[in-house]
Formats: sequence, C-alpha cells, structure tokens
Amino acid sequence: MRRLASVGGEQRPRDGAQGADGAGADRPRLWHVTLSVAGARAPLADVRRALERLAHDHPFLLTSRYADDHAEIRYWEEARDLHDAAALALRLWGEHRRTAGLPPWEIVGLEVIGRETYHQRITEGYGPPPAIPVGVHPY
Repeated sequence: MRRLASVGGEQRPRDGAQGADGAGADRPRLWHVTLSVAGARAPLADVRRALERLAHDHPFLLTSRYADDHAEIRYWEEARDLHDAAALALRLWGEHRRTAGLPPWEIVGLEVIGRETYHQRITEGYGPPPAIPVGVHPY
C-alpha cells in the first residue's frame, strides 16, 4: 500500500487505510466503482431490462448508462482494500450475465477509487457528477 509522507516524515494513510500500527486492517471501506463494458449491438430494450435486473440483484448499484453496444455502471462497493474491490468489480458482469440476462460484452474499463478521493473530486469540480438520478438511463 502506498503511503504519503508528511513534512515531518510521518507515514499517513489515505482513504481510511490502516495506520502503521495495523489498526483498521480488516475493517471494510467504501469504494466508488465505475465499470465500463462494450460489445456487439443488442436491442436497447433488452439492455435496459438486463441492467434493471442487475440493479435489483446488486442493491448498491447507483446508476447505469447504456447504449446498444456499451454501458457504464457506477456503484459503491464495500471491501477491505482496493484489490478486493477491484476483484469484486471485475467479477460483477460475468457473475450476473446469465441471471440478469446481460449482453455478452467484455469489460473495457474499470476505475476504483476510495470514498475520500471520490468526494474530493466532486468538491474540486472534476470527476463524474454525483449519480443523480439513480437508476438505469440511456446515454
């Protein structure tokens, strides 16, 4: 885990990471995930229905945007560290493909950032706008 050094040389964790004494090592944290998928064209109505089923199956799903050949899914994941959050995100599409009726698209992008970083980006005016309205929407 990368740690930032303060002016005094003290190690300081980012995004609620564990301290040097190991405190909080197993405490889950929230990670903001943006998963991008793409592939062959599919009927828009089918894509929408599949993403709505995915949102029902995955209650932390914030918003999905879709077209007939790609989609972006944004949600919060609870995980111990970035590696765990990324692993869960990379499995999401494949594990729900059959049950939600998702198109056979591949993952073409993944961003996982800590909650503090997400809110800092919003405050500074860059990064994705907050996921409002929540739900499944066309591009």
